[in-house]
Amino acid sequence: MAVPPTSLAYILITCFVISTLALAGFLSIMLARRSLENVLMVLVSFAAGTLLGGAFFHLLPESVEQGGPTFPMAVAGIVVFFAIEMFLYSFIGNSGIVEHRHAHHHIKPVGVLNLFGDGVHNVTDGIIVASSFLVSIDLGVITSIAIALHEIPQEIGDFAILLHSGYGRRKALALNYAVALSIFAGALAFVLFAERVTGLTRFTVPFAAGGFIYIAAADLLGEIKEEAVPAGRKLLQFGVFILGIALLWYLRQLLGE
Repeated sequence: MAVPPTSLAYILITCFVISTLALAGFLSIMLARRSLENVLMVLVSFAAGTLLGGAFFHLLPESVEQGGPTFPMAVAGIVVFFAIEMFLYSFIGNSGIVEHRHAHHHIKPVGVLNLFGDGVHNVTDGIIVASSFLVSIDLGVITSIAIALHEIPQEIGDFAILLHSGYGRRKALALNYAVALSIFAGALAFVLFAERVTGLTRFTVPFAAGGFIYIAAADLLGEIKEEAVPAGRKLLQFGVFILGIALLWYLRQLLGE
């Protein structure tokens, strides 16, 4: 199918905005460790809610309306995202959201592996962004908001891993941003492929929903649950999580999908 110029413009602008979020890693230098952790966990809670809301209120209903293999592809999305995380990040290890800031004289392999893993993640984001905008502008905006909210804590964590691996601050920031630009590769590759294959979004939209569900349920909510914080902060995180879900439900009602 021919890709409308308006949709292509939205895709490129969105990829640019999301890629610039890689610069958010600088917050790990500007903020005190405890303050950064508190802010990040609130962002993680909100991101988890928006990802689940985006999957269940927007992507899955859209897939059902398109008549595609909704649930098999959603399960495939969960399985593939799990496989990527299990086999790729098993080499990286679990570093947490905030890591050590001190530099080392030798570059650790974990830094290179993290850059590779982040590149795969960003290419996948590009595919999801492009496929959602090719369905409709509204779905593309909703999906991009969910991705962007997840990217902020993700990019800060990636930046911290690079610092811990021995990279200097400027080089870590530059490398993290360079890898973030790989979102364009995923988006443009999908656009070119979609021009030659009819009905591709019938498969990619539910696949993206499965990926959203996996990230929210397996990664973000698991991290929130395991964090040892006072009951009041747990309640705040839960409230922000519900707020994220409610926001995506409200947007569905507002857009009349």
